[in-house]
Order: sequence, then C-alpha cells, then structure tokens
Amino acid sequence: MTRSRQIWWHGGYWYSDSPDSDLNLSFRLQELTTLKVDPNGRFIDLTDPELFDYPWVYIVEPGLMVLEDAEVPVLRKYLLNGGFLMTDDCWGTPQWANLEREMKRVFPDRQWVELEMDHPIFHMVYNLDVPKAKLQVPNVRIGRVADVTGVTWENHEGEVCKDIHFRALFDDKNRLMVLGCYNTDNGDGWEREGEDVYFFHRFSENIAYPLAINIIVYSMTH
Repeated sequence: MTRSRQIWWHGGYWYSDSPDSDLNLSFRLQELTTLKVDPNGRFIDLTDPELFDYPWVYIVEPGLMVLEDAEVPVLRKYLLNGGFLMTDDCWGTPQWANLEREMKRVFPDRQWVELEMDHPIFHMVYNLDVPKAKLQVPNVRIGRVADVTGVTWENHEGEVCKDIHFRALFDDKNRLMVLGCYNTDNGDGWEREGEDVYFFHRFSENIAYPLAINIIVYSMTH
C-alpha cells in the first residue's frame, strides 16, 4: 500500500486511519489473493522519484487536500504513465468540490465520470452485485449501530452525506487512472476491523476489503 504524504492540509490528515488501515489491508491482500504484499505500507511524497516504482497510490481525506505547485505535473505524469490513484474518506459537497478543483489543476480538460454498478471494477474478484448504496462504509461509531438505525452515512458541515458515488478520471485510451470514493470511508473498514464484531462482518468483510481488492486487482490488470 502506497500512500501520498506531500500535501498541505487545512484540517484533515493524510495519515488518517494509519498505520492500522495500511497494515490490515496489506495482510488481507496477502491472505485473500495471490499478490505478494509488503506489510509495511510506503508513505511517499508525490515529488519523490521513487513514486514511479509504485503502481497504486492511496490518498485519504482529499476533500481537504491542497497540492503543491511542484506536485501537479508529477502527479499528471505518474497517472498518464500507468499509475493509479484511489481517493477515499471524502464526505459532502464542499469536500468533493475541493478534490475536483485540485484534480482540475492536474487534468484541466478531463471530466469525472460516474461509475455504475455494471463496471468491471465492481466484479473483478468479488462480484459486488448490490445496489450502490449497499457499498457505503461509515466510521466505526456510526457503523456499530447501523443494524438498528439503518444509517450508513455521515453528516459533515450540516450536510447529510447519504448518496454514495464512485467517480473516475480516464486517460485518452479509456484507462481508469483515478477513482474517487465519495461519501464513504473504506479506510475505516480496514482500520477498525477488530474493534466491533458487527462492524467487521457488515462493513469490513463485506464491503471495504472486497472493494479494495477489486480496485487493486483491476488497476494492476487494466
């Protein structure tokens, strides 16, 4: 697992859910696939030349991200040369608008495309043949009582962030370069798997891990 860190933040943290989310996801990848995974997730600056040695990068809380000027062309080159970026834990209209604005600096002429549930990324290893709303992962506090309340979403800045989205940026050959997971927090599903039995079975085991494995395997093969 490779996580970007060369980012300036207003309030969120690039290291949210770390190190447990990184360690747990690496372990599950090793356990559930044939991938050989280093359990020590790499924290890397976007301007580090070694970035291009890693095919998959994860950015958490991108709704509070501000890319440095030097990072913009590097991220563009990385993605156009075969790299893949997953963003996660982005809740509400203001946070999505920030991510969209920052990625416009990287790709001024590219538009986000909503992925529907018939896209192969949802069926790559695990067949997630469910309505999109069923793939929402809340934080563990909300998730612990989701069976009683039916609530799987979070509230941010007064907004009820109920509608989950998976949005993508494609290159000129229609290769998926960037996947934005919006109104969901897969990282909590990885980090918090051992804190609550219901949360583990409902969100970690059935959503956060299968989806992550699908995304990673898809990114490595397409």
